[in-house]
Amino acid sequence: MVGTAVAAGPAHGAAQRIGRAATVALYEELALYPKPGLVSFIDRGSHADMDATTFMRSLFALRRYFPQAAALGAQQAGFDALERLGIDAERRMLCATGGINTHRGAVFTLGLLCASAGAVLAQGGPCSPAALRAALRHGWGAALQARCARPRSSAGQRVTQQHGLRGASEEAALGLPVLFEVAVPALRRALACGFAVRAARLEALFHVIAVLDDTNLAHRGGLPGLRYAQRAAANFLAAGGAAQADASAQAEAIHREFVARRLSPGGAADVLAAACWVQRVCTD
Repeated sequence: MVGTAVAAGPAHGAAQRIGRAATVALYEELALYPKPGLVSFIDRGSHADMDATTFMRSLFALRRYFPQAAALGAQQAGFDALERLGIDAERRMLCATGGINTHRGAVFTLGLLCASAGAVLAQGGPCSPAALRAALRHGWGAALQARCARPRSSAGQRVTQQHGLRGASEEAALGLPVLFEVAVPALRRALACGFAVRAARLEALFHVIAVLDDTNLAHRGGLPGLRYAQRAAANFLAAGGAAQADASAQAEAIHREFVARRLSPGGAADVLAAACWVQRVCTD
């Protein structure tokens, strides 16, 4: 494992708070229901090989990773160090879940966000969405862009190449535009309008599904499956979204349709968790 020790005191405490917020955000995503095709405490969604217990084992295995990523960010570590830390976290995740990929996307995205928050706080600045994006681009943007040019090895990476989609590395290299320009504003808008927290998260999730190049959807359903999911989310929002009187029933019906088609927007789930994390750690 890459060295991640930091001195005790305020910096260590900040890294712990940033990391705990990531674990809490992933729990909040898991607890949300209904979510089209996704695992929750209610059902397995479109997955035969995992359930909420699998996700909880994964969260427990990852609980130290996120503070370590924040600590590396505070130390202005290079991308290679963050990547080694993430690979080690994935190994622990897979060991805890019996080889099932529950949180690989979250390890990547939330790990980068925790590192960005660590960098912002180490420089004495307020942890705002704009500051996080700037820290991400300044610290690791070039390395992420170079990562985009690597040979595509994972199923998700092959899907992005096959269909000309924007994958996780490309999204991160651009400063996570779907997170900061779609998910976070949608969540904040809904909360400002008086939505209950669950409804606000549901609203944000559908906003993300409607626009994200979700490689999980493309892997399971091809490009037609991705476009179907995007249309379903857009139609839900056009009908009033989570503000509809029967929003929960409408969302549950879409959930059942996704399950019937074996569609699961895992990328959108990661973005929702990231938006919940931003809501917890940012000051404006």
